[in-house]
Amino acid sequence: MSTTLQFNFATRPLVPFAHDYPHGATEPWHSHDCAQLLHTLSGVVRIETEQGYWVVPPSRGVWLPAGTRHRLQVTGQVAARTLFIDPFARADLPSVCQVVQVSNLLRELIISSLELPGRYEAGSREERIYELILDEIRVMTVMPFNLPEPQAPTIQALCRQVQAEPGKSWTTTVAAAQLNMSERTLLRHFREQTGMAFSEWVRRARLMEALNRLAQGQSVLRVALDLGYESHSAFSAMFRRTLGVSPSEYF
Repeated sequence: MSTTLQFNFATRPLVPFAHDYPHGATEPWHSHDCAQLLHTLSGVVRIETEQGYWVVPPSRGVWLPAGTRHRLQVTGQVAARTLFIDPFARADLPSVCQVVQVSNLLRELIISSLELPGRYEAGSREERIYELILDEIRVMTVMPFNLPEPQAPTIQALCRQVQAEPGKSWTTTVAAAQLNMSERTLLRHFREQTGMAFSEWVRRARLMEALNRLAQGQSVLRVALDLGYESHSAFSAMFRRTLGVSPSEYF
């Protein structure tokens, strides 16, 4: 059963909130009547919605539009700094769930906002900080940390199996044979259901599983081999292509 949390934006456009989660913590299905930017200073958070799920690595954030039902699961010690935002504060706030890069400026603004009063004078420093936060939210860079959720039972079952066995060699030939359909039909149905190629979905599923395992302190070599990569270097090369840095540098 989901719950809906409500906030008062009569005197300010957003409400900041700080909360630390222990490893393994969860939050059940719930929603907010406002938009939410959840920013993590440490640890990894998995956010699940009815459209798919997102993995939020350290120093990144996830944007949830108003009314989005979601639940979360925590890996590692997570220091979360969240903004609950009036959905009418700006006309062009993001309209879909997405994992985002939180700039150094936005991170410091979020931390500073925790000390701001709920009421402020027009033209004051406090007002400028609130408005600058909204400006920075509008230009956040979107990151490839989501897995769309298919609705067709056959494709959904395939995706569940990929997530359960991420180290298996998931070629289109293997997947098509498992569903008793041609590779061409599988690829067409999969893109219709997820908006992604099957190979890209598998790669993202492995990357997101890797982020969770690395956050738990598993070695890069162990994660690489468990997820089907031939070597530490092959996994690190994929990681660097996607995120711009090696796994050890990232964490």
